[in-house]
Amino acid sequence: MPSTSRRLAFIPERAVEPPLRILAVGDSYMPPRYFSEAFADLAQFHDIELMQIDASRAFEPMTPSERKLREYQGSPAELVERMPGIDVLVVQGAPVTDQVLDASSRLRLVCCARGGPVNVDVDAVNARRLPLVTTPGKNAEAVADLTLAFMVMIARQLPKAQRFLADGHQVHDNWEGARFIGNDLRRHALGIVGYGEIGRRVAHRALSFGMSILVYDPYVVVPAGSGVMQVETFGELLGGSDFVSLHARATSENANLIDAAALASMKRGACLVNTARETLIDEDALDAALSSGQLAGAALDVVRGTAGDGPNRLLRHDNVVVTPHVGGATHETLFQAGEMIAADIVRFSEGIAPLNVFNGGAVLA
Repeated sequence: MPSTSRRLAFIPERAVEPPLRILAVGDSYMPPRYFSEAFADLAQFHDIELMQIDASRAFEPMTPSERKLREYQGSPAELVERMPGIDVLVVQGAPVTDQVLDASSRLRLVCCARGGPVNVDVDAVNARRLPLVTTPGKNAEAVADLTLAFMVMIARQLPKAQRFLADGHQVHDNWEGARFIGNDLRRHALGIVGYGEIGRRVAHRALSFGMSILVYDPYVVVPAGSGVMQVETFGELLGGSDFVSLHARATSENANLIDAAALASMKRGACLVNTARETLIDEDALDAALSSGQLAGAALDVVRGTAGDGPNRLLRHDNVVVTPHVGGATHETLFQAGEMIAADIVRFSEGIAPLNVFNGGAVLA
């Protein structure tokens, strides 16, 4: 994280004279109202323009810049129409290409309310020596909450119990619970793969449940006295955990990190939770491990897409939870993203480097 004592190469020695013209672009996931609320204080000193991207507007990537974008909504042409005279562009999922950046000669700051700006042509931003502000960790609290909820659900056999009622069975007396005897989380070991913003919060919550914590992360040193045990190898974590929860960033090196061999290394009857990325799991191997009883359950907020229609195949198991990537889908997360952006715009306007500059190496003097 850049120090606030360092200055952006193009920022003058004095604060930016207000008002800045700020265009905040909402989408179906993060509508403009979140920016409006989070930018309420900014609006006292700067001109805020709100815009809703048209998700239905046709857009076929044609240029090299357009082809660099992923997970975007709407067309760059819609932004180009609104960009003239804009000093600060703020998006969440709208596509930001070289043409968007060049549509305003006054553009000085680009903000993306995501941890990873996959909908922004970062190379084009760097080439223009513009700082790109992001919101790392904005969803950490929400994802950590969901992770613990998932663990409780599979430990207590809630998917099976829910299916029992959905199939039309009636609850007649207190003895019905005997069909669904599960486990507490206390006295069980949780293995956390990846000890970043989310992993640390999951550990904190799990300790409150009375769990012991193992962590595998070759890029992090766990502080002494944290109540968490850092293991040296991935295999040590798999073999020592009753629950394994994935919180690693997806890379080409860790694709199918949880494969048949990894699943065989886990305790028989352990449970797997994934609130990170779908590429971390070999779903064929997971399906087989659930069928054989090697795993007692799995909870996944992210799964690989399939060509056919119908429910995800993993849902045929009555000890599986699958949700459609809802980990960060909370009002608080979206508002916090707006607050983080607003705070960095304030720093920028005061001539200070924003805290969350994604491309600091490209623009910091």
